[in-house]
Amino acid sequence: MSFDAWIGGAQQSSDNLDEAQATRWLATFNLAKPDPAIMPQGIHFALCTPDAPTEALGEDGHPARDDSSGSFLPPFPMPRRMWASSAMEFRAPIAIGATVTRTSRVASITEKDGSSGKLAFVNVDHETHANGTLSVRETQTLVYRDAAPADAPLLPPEQGEERFDPSGWDVHRALTPDPRLLFRYSSLTFNSHRIHYDAPYARDVERYRGLVVHGPLTASLLLQLAARKLGENALRTFEFRGVSPAIAGEPLHLVMRASEDGFELGAFAADGRQITKAKAST
Repeated sequence: MSFDAWIGGAQQSSDNLDEAQATRWLATFNLAKPDPAIMPQGIHFALCTPDAPTEALGEDGHPARDDSSGSFLPPFPMPRRMWASSAMEFRAPIAIGATVTRTSRVASITEKDGSSGKLAFVNVDHETHANGTLSVRETQTLVYRDAAPADAPLLPPEQGEERFDPSGWDVHRALTPDPRLLFRYSSLTFNSHRIHYDAPYARDVERYRGLVVHGPLTASLLLQLAARKLGENALRTFEFRGVSPAIAGEPLHLVMRASEDGFELGAFAADGRQITKAKAST
């Protein structure tokens, strides 16, 4: 089946960044209320989120895919879906109280044969406006893949004896994302993917070693790391790509350093396994 018909498909959603929603985001990350009331970069992840009815969800918690005319994303037969990467351009900050709209368009679809089976990549372009002003332009890459065999080794591998060395980085923060943080972030982003809250499903069905930390949650933490160094809303661009799963309850090292074209950022497990690659500019 060809999925070219889905290229160019668009949808629009709207939201309001009210005081309560802003407070919940800030509380989730232990952040103080900003003055003036301008929210930190990354708040757009929690705005204009998919609102499929519960009865329209698939087994994994994502909205079920179909080939109807109203389906935004293609109905790939591969059951596993991941948010692989995003490239963002920040144009204007988003204030508490703003009316927000997001226009999304399927920009491209690529299918490949990988070592683990069929893969499909979908690039979705998002434009987020706050009170009519373009705030964030983002290209999100989704990856669809075949299910792992029921007896596949759990991922990622158990941590090794090596330890992450932050000495080559300008900024370093260590924290341990726990199930409470994952639950709150899922709630903020209306994300029902079961790998983030259903440990038996994550282990027995999708073959992860534990609950998986959301890719955009790690990206949000990296944006906050940059804000600690550079100030709020200082970044002009930010890109991140998932390299390996982060598991809840295990230490996570967030780092940043200057590079030739801006800043290099990353997230690492305690044994040095890289979880996220990122870069930014001001």
